[in-house]
Amino acid sequence: MNIAIYCRVSTTDQSCERQERDLLEYAAVLGCKVVGVWKETVSGKKEHRHERDKVIALARSRDIDAILVTEMTRWGRSTIDLIETLQELNSWGVSLIAQTGFQFDLNTPQGRLIAHLMASLAEFERDLMRERIRSGLAAAKARGQKLGRQPGQRVKADKLAPKVLKMVEQGYSYRKIASALHLSKTTVNDIVKRHRQSKTRGNRS
Repeated sequence: MNIAIYCRVSTTDQSCERQERDLLEYAAVLGCKVVGVWKETVSGKKEHRHERDKVIALARSRDIDAILVTEMTRWGRSTIDLIETLQELNSWGVSLIAQTGFQFDLNTPQGRLIAHLMASLAEFERDLMRERIRSGLAAAKARGQKLGRQPGQRVKADKLAPKVLKMVEQGYSYRKIASALHLSKTTVNDIVKRHRQSKTRGNRS
């Protein structure tokens, strides 16, 4: 069985060396072939994990049969993230194995039961997040706080508006303008729309 080892620590004063050593020993006990070790230092709350993405890419291309971690918390950013990535791995026929002895495999009754429980927990977590957002918005509104983007807050868009309008006059498409100025196509469209509206108001006055 070909496996990838994934190690993660949260802060720079920590090291992945112990995890790597323990997981290499564990892989030898399992009789697995280690195709590589991927290590990174990133907080559990951070969304972008470049080394983990590389391991997921290997799983997607089916170059590995399993991923080995010291514990599930080293892999998942949250309950939602854990269940979603586990479901993806399962669709590619790749298992996630923790050194603690936990192995996630949706082909077994135990794996399906755990998946069901984790999916329920993930949905509960989503509901809590939505409720916190709604409560926070309601409290802010009650305090008289204005919600949403306010005039004058489009700093980057306002700064680049002259360039956008000039490129429009030169015949560039919105897509090419967005790509050249590192803006979204929607932002380019909004800039042009606001410019035309301001000209219309000026003509009326």
